[in-house]
Amino acid sequence: MTVKGNAHKVGAHIDTDAIIPARFLVTTDPEELGANCMEGLEHGWIKRVKKNDIMVADENFGCGSSREHAPISILGAGIPVVVAHSFARIFYRNGFNMGLILLEVGDDVSRISDGDELEVDADKGEIKNLTTGETITCNPVPPFMKEILNSGGLVEYVKKRLAG
Repeated sequence: MTVKGNAHKVGAHIDTDAIIPARFLVTTDPEELGANCMEGLEHGWIKRVKKNDIMVADENFGCGSSREHAPISILGAGIPVVVAHSFARIFYRNGFNMGLILLEVGDDVSRISDGDELEVDADKGEIKNLTTGETITCNPVPPFMKEILNSGGLVEYVKKRLAG
């Protein structure tokens, strides 16, 4: 699974309330949640995002309360992958469960600037910065997690398993 898009950098310790504030939790509709993605960080942030752009975060992305709405809002915004220094553990699991690709790159996240054009190959664990010519490597998405992602998330994965 390869994604090509522009980087949208956010900072460290971005909590789930910044990703999708509580006032928008009256729905689980991805499109509606996506229209308000990162509204708790910056009003109108979503207006800069195009389909298949890539969110890039510093450490501890997705901390705070456990809300599945957060990764759903990122996906609903058209962002299929988040590259970060590190993720909060519950967000990491929720992200994959909802079908969001998450890649941890540690300190190499500083090699990506806002607006850089990236090509992310989650199968290889490779992030090519097409703006700078640099390549960042990380752990690829494990095979079991790829099955969940390819199914569209954990619920769809389980449905397929039960039907098969």
